[in-house]
Amino acid sequence: MSQLSEVELRHVAGFQKNEITEHHIYKNLSKRVEGVKNRRIFAQISEDELRHYNVWKKYTGRDIEPDRFRIWLYSMIALLFGFTFAVKLMEGGEQDAQKAYERVVSMGSEIRGLIEDEEEHEQALIAVLDEERLQYTGSIVLGLNDALVELTGALAGLTFALQNARLVALTAMITGFAAALSMASSEYLSTKAEPGTKNPLKASLYTGVAYIIAVAVLIVPYLVLNDIYLSLALAFAGALVVIALFNFYVSVAQGVPFRSRFLEMAGLIFAVSGISFLAGLGIRYFFGIEV
Repeated sequence: MSQLSEVELRHVAGFQKNEITEHHIYKNLSKRVEGVKNRRIFAQISEDELRHYNVWKKYTGRDIEPDRFRIWLYSMIALLFGFTFAVKLMEGGEQDAQKAYERVVSMGSEIRGLIEDEEEHEQALIAVLDEERLQYTGSIVLGLNDALVELTGALAGLTFALQNARLVALTAMITGFAAALSMASSEYLSTKAEPGTKNPLKASLYTGVAYIIAVAVLIVPYLVLNDIYLSLALAFAGALVVIALFNFYVSVAQGVPFRSRFLEMAGLIFAVSGISFLAGLGIRYFFGIEV
C-alpha cells in the first residue's frame, strides 16, 4: 500500500466518514420500511457501507465518527416525506462520491470494487422501492393543481371585485372548502370506477387534504394583511412556493424533470389568474361596485 499525501489522506478520511454515516442511515431505514424484501435490501446495503468504511480505514489507520446530524436529518426526512424521497435524495449525493472515487482509483483494486458497489446500490434501490404514498401522487397533483389554479384565479377576480381583504378571504374560504369536498368526492368515484390497486378512500383523502392545504396557503395573507394587492401578490408567491416544493419532491422521488413540470403549473396559474383579473375588473364596473 503506497504512502498517501496529506491531501489524499483528507479525501480518504472524508470518504470513510461518509461510508460510516450512510451505514447508520441505511441501518435505521431497514428497521422502518415495510416489506421483507425492502428490509433485506437496506440491511445488505448497510453492511456494504460498513465494509467500505473498513476499506478506507486501512488507508487512514484510524476510526472516524459518523455525522450524527446527517443521520438524524435523513431519518427525519424519511419519517416526514417517506423513505423513497430520503434515499433518492441521498443517492443523488452518492453520484458525486462515485466521481470522487474515480480520482483515487489508482490506489488499488479495492477502490474499483467500491465504485462498482455504489453503482449496484443505486440500481438495487430503484428496483425495489415501492412506497404506497407514491401511488397517490396523481391524487395529490389533482388536489394541488385544481386548488392553486382555480383559487388563484378566483382570488384575482374577487380582489378586484370586492376590494376588501376579509371579505375576499371569507369568500375564498367557503369556496375552497366546498371545492375540496367536491374534488375529494370526484376522486373517490373516479378511483373506484377504475381497475387498480389504489384505495378510493385514500385517494380521495389525499386529494381533499392537498386541496385544503393549498387553500390555506393562499388565503392566509388576506387574513393577516389589510392591503388587498399585497395579499394577492403574497398569495401568488405562496402558490409558486407550493408548486416548487411539490415538484421538487416528485422529481427526486420519481426521477422526473423538475423544470418542465414547474413551469407548466406556474404558467397555468398565471394564465387563469390573468383572465380572472380582467373578469373581476369588468364585473366591478359592469355592476357599478364602488369602494
